[in-house]
Amino acid sequence: MATAAPRPRKPLGVHGLSRAGVFAWSIIGLLIVIWVGLQVLDTLRLVVVPLVIALFPAALLTPISDRLKRAGLPPALAASIVVLVFLGLFLGALAALVWLIVDELGNIVTIVQDAWDDIVVWVDDTFGQRLPDAAEIAEWFRQWAGNLGSNATELAMTTVEVISGILLGLIALWFFLKDGGRFARFGLQLTPERHRDDAAEVGRRVWATLGGYFRGQLIVAAVDAFFIGLGLFLLGVPLAMPLAMLVFFGGLFPIVGAFTAGAVAVLVALAHGGIGLALAVLALNVAVQQLEGNLLEPVIVGRATRLHPLAVLLSLTAGAVTLGILGAFLAVPITASIVRGANFVLARNPRLAIEPEHTEPEDPDPEDLTRPTPPDVAYPADVSPDPDPDDHADR
Repeated sequence: MATAAPRPRKPLGVHGLSRAGVFAWSIIGLLIVIWVGLQVLDTLRLVVVPLVIALFPAALLTPISDRLKRAGLPPALAASIVVLVFLGLFLGALAALVWLIVDELGNIVTIVQDAWDDIVVWVDDTFGQRLPDAAEIAEWFRQWAGNLGSNATELAMTTVEVISGILLGLIALWFFLKDGGRFARFGLQLTPERHRDDAAEVGRRVWATLGGYFRGQLIVAAVDAFFIGLGLFLLGVPLAMPLAMLVFFGGLFPIVGAFTAGAVAVLVALAHGGIGLALAVLALNVAVQQLEGNLLEPVIVGRATRLHPLAVLLSLTAGAVTLGILGAFLAVPITASIVRGANFVLARNPRLAIEPEHTEPEDPDPEDLTRPTPPDVAYPADVSPDPDPDDHADR
């Protein structure tokens, strides 16, 4: 039997150039779409930012809400209890921090000013370079505050925007806890049927990453604050409790927050006890950071993020430039979620991988194997277009 003649192949150079051209134009189109999307998000930031922020505590609190639902509470009541308790704990911690800082504010300002003036003198004597002293920095802050307060209209508008964003975020958090599963099913119904399995798995991984990151980061920050606060107390450093609270909140910002909180503690020790006490506090901070980086972060947070330290720094910088402190707070979990979703997509499509022959499947999370996924946070592979039976139960 005669065999079919082989089809002529295109020259390798022309084929490679065509693929490169298609890839380049695809990248350009993708960048244009991203730029347009960012412009739309910037225009709607008063709505988008509260909704995005509400996702993070929702990922953290959803297991608690689902346990209350399984205990027999109506979804609306379960979500209300969780939101009220969360709000009470948050406001209580914030009030305690403000009380501690206000009570010791005069001492903190005096100690930090003295420490900074000592550093200015040392740098001037050693290197011949003059840094602005504490009085000049305080004058800069007074001028900045005066310029801010002079525009009363802008200040009032900013205040209204902040209050409106907080209220919208709390309402969105309540609905995420009450109807999270319904939102997930609705999103999957909008996905083409042949992609629903992949979309469900990507959504599950992103949701698990958000919850795991914040749970782990809170644990790590609490451990850091405990050990550093205990060390400061034993060394006789004043303001040990406010500094420990500062370490806790700084721990929510990876790398940058810990460095900043540690620098403040060293300055306080330098002003109070001289160079010897400052070096002891510096050694304490380094020891705790080594414990965090080599034990706590890999075990507690590592499985949720799996980001290289350089990626963490770049994401923090990009987030801070885009949205300031809020962007720095949200940058790492968002980046980690995108990376985990992209890893799954690449694993499902080996042709997209850079080195498919070396690609290894991602290790399953032990929690995913031992703990069933609650129905309200599940991302089912088979989504039925029938109405949600929970619609009548929630009313």
